[in-house]
Amino acid sequence: MFILNRVLFVGGIIAPQTASLPVMHFFACPCLISPKRNSPYSSVDSERYSSLVKAVMSSRVSSQTPETLQAEDEHIYGPVVKAQMPTHTERRVPKTTHPFFDYERTPEIEEPEPETPVRIPLNRGQGRSSVPSVTRVLQQTLSPEQIFYLERWKRRMISELGEEGFKEYSRNIFRQGKHFHSALEDYMTSAATAPSETPEYPPEVQGYMESISHILEDVGAVRAIESTVQHETLNYLGIVDCVARYRGVLCVIDWKTSEKPKPFLSNTYDNPVQVAAYAGALNNDKNYKYQVENGLIVVAYKDGSPAHAHQLNSELMSEYWRAWLLRLEDFTEQK
Repeated sequence: MFILNRVLFVGGIIAPQTASLPVMHFFACPCLISPKRNSPYSSVDSERYSSLVKAVMSSRVSSQTPETLQAEDEHIYGPVVKAQMPTHTERRVPKTTHPFFDYERTPEIEEPEPETPVRIPLNRGQGRSSVPSVTRVLQQTLSPEQIFYLERWKRRMISELGEEGFKEYSRNIFRQGKHFHSALEDYMTSAATAPSETPEYPPEVQGYMESISHILEDVGAVRAIESTVQHETLNYLGIVDCVARYRGVLCVIDWKTSEKPKPFLSNTYDNPVQVAAYAGALNNDKNYKYQVENGLIVVAYKDGSPAHAHQLNSELMSEYWRAWLLRLEDFTEQK
């Protein structure tokens, strides 16, 4: 006979028990092992979800939003009532397709690179007063999930900062982005005219410029900076940040700032749709004598951390072009 100390799980409480068992009857009973059941929310990356909308506001918003944290939302705001999704959904396709390229011109560049980048200013007085911008179309065709997250984030920020504090925070975000793009414009212009000179940056953008320094090393042959593009057939316009070669490939480049890391393309939300819309307009704008079939999204960080560069090849650009056509249709139907 041996004295065996056993541990029983009784109602979630560990209780020791001493029993005498013959050696011949000693065995491991499965019923004595009751593994603790994991909560369905134990694997959720709560930090990522809690900062989602705040990260969204640092650039532009996208339809690629993750699922909601039901437990957190119900605790703070009460249960969220959502319409039941259909059991069978079909992929939407644009009612009217329009080519991404102007096939009368070749996508590859044959003409020499310009000495100075082109900048076509936005002039609303030249028949453009009724032409919507890419930003406006994307903002007015947000999904219900995107609107929900934006409203939730706004309520939280106001509760922490107050109404005036939130307004000041929003103004600072806008001001930093404007200064960052201005510094980039100065850099691109000086690099084209005086490559040996290194411009000095204001303190509020030094971190951003340091963040993208390794990206700028691969950017050259700048063709356009802060230049207006317009698609006359589809009736929209936008201001493209930059058109240049990145590692030898001509791209529409969009510069973004963010408080949180965005290492994956899916973290950039609506930015790929925006870049495809700009490229499609440029390809059909007679002010530009070339075609662009690639894109680049660069996310810069204020603390100087290395920026993330997300490249969009021709296949991805075609996919996001179709997504843009759908958003444009939704915008037109709303009007």
